[in-house]
Amino acid sequence: MPKLSLVELEPQPIEQWRGVLPEDRFERFGRTMTQTAEQLKDRTVWNINSTAEGGGVAEMLGTLLPYAVFTGWDVKWAVMFGDADFFEVTKGIHNALHGTPPTEDIWDRALEIYKRVTEANAAELTPMIRTGDVVLIHDPQAAGLIGPLKEAGAAVSWQCHVGMDEPNDWTRQAWDFLRPFVDAADRYVFTRPAYLWDGLDEDRLRVIPPSIDALSPKNAPLEDERVLEILCAAGVMDGPSGGTPIRRVTRVGGEVCLPAEARVVLQVSRWDRLKDPIGFLRMYAEHLSDREDVHLVYAGPSTSGVSDDPEGVAVLEACAEVWRSFDPDVQERVHLLEVPMEDVDENATIVSALQCRADVVVQKSIEEGFGLTVSEAMWKSRPVVASRVGGIQDQIEHDRSGLLVDDPYDIGGFAAAVGSLLDDPDRAARLGSAAHDRVCDHFLGPRQLEQYADLLIELAA
Repeated sequence: MPKLSLVELEPQPIEQWRGVLPEDRFERFGRTMTQTAEQLKDRTVWNINSTAEGGGVAEMLGTLLPYAVFTGWDVKWAVMFGDADFFEVTKGIHNALHGTPPTEDIWDRALEIYKRVTEANAAELTPMIRTGDVVLIHDPQAAGLIGPLKEAGAAVSWQCHVGMDEPNDWTRQAWDFLRPFVDAADRYVFTRPAYLWDGLDEDRLRVIPPSIDALSPKNAPLEDERVLEILCAAGVMDGPSGGTPIRRVTRVGGEVCLPAEARVVLQVSRWDRLKDPIGFLRMYAEHLSDREDVHLVYAGPSTSGVSDDPEGVAVLEACAEVWRSFDPDVQERVHLLEVPMEDVDENATIVSALQCRADVVVQKSIEEGFGLTVSEAMWKSRPVVASRVGGIQDQIEHDRSGLLVDDPYDIGGFAAAVGSLLDDPDRAARLGSAAHDRVCDHFLGPRQLEQYADLLIELAA
């Protein structure tokens, strides 16, 4: 079995946020970060999750923690190890937390596998923990570390980045499995108040919605010419690459590139049933394929680059099978892309270029704790059509900063919303502009770091 690993964090100066944030907010942000470093003196702040790349938690940690390091926080990011059985079990728990059954019947063997792996990780990690350290544990994979790290003298908070507005029997079964591990945490962090589980102490609840890093390669401004060069270099479009050194995407099925004049409807998500990629494909094939200038793009990470998602390959193959069922002329306008994961910044650059190129961005999630790709597209002033589920409904104000579809399974409703924006570019532009402003006000990294600073001071006390 592999070993627990520490992710190297390169400091990033917070001065980069000057000019992005209003001046008074920037000054407050700087003071908070500096004062927190002083109050946490001689304590290490640990973040623990299950992967260093792929998915929103890894991306969030990779973008936020470098600012904390720069301002003097002693921060470490540890990635736990696990085997195939462990990640199959935790993916099943993840699905159950979203109200859907695991693809395999995991429950008879889940506890033995889960305890074996988390106890092995705890044995490696606890010797590094000093009394008084503060630990932020992320998501179900690492919840089994809460008890051992508290026994080692740390103050521990557990953050669950997934949740359901209306839990069902599957959700409660996952809660019952995890609650004995989670209950010991000093604080529970959820992205929405409604996500707190039955049986957990409300007094220990803290609500911290996620954010995006406007300065990261995924969200930094790109000129139109640069967008075209990146997409050509990555093999998404035909044309000059401007000498851009970048890996090419892997195409599933077809080899036809996006035409330069195409209008693009995009979804960027993992290969995950809960993102409903098949529903996204059917939306186009059944309702929008008569628009011959409109192309559909679903872009997900390379399935070889996301270690904690064993279902990715199966979901990708299911999407490919659906694509193969389309008429040849529709196949040419539907693009399934695996974006390379060898270099995180390279991956982010390709995704950013796709989002900037899109005429409409869709997030057709069945459940979504918080859609980082929603805020990313909004920051780029893209009009977004998304399911009215979970944290998405906190990000988008319907018909003001995007469009929400009440039923995530309603492919006709999604198609109508997308079509309305394709038919009215002025409205799409207004929604996109309002979307950018909303993200600036509510969903950028400094706001989340300030909330974490408050949490850490509370834990340290």
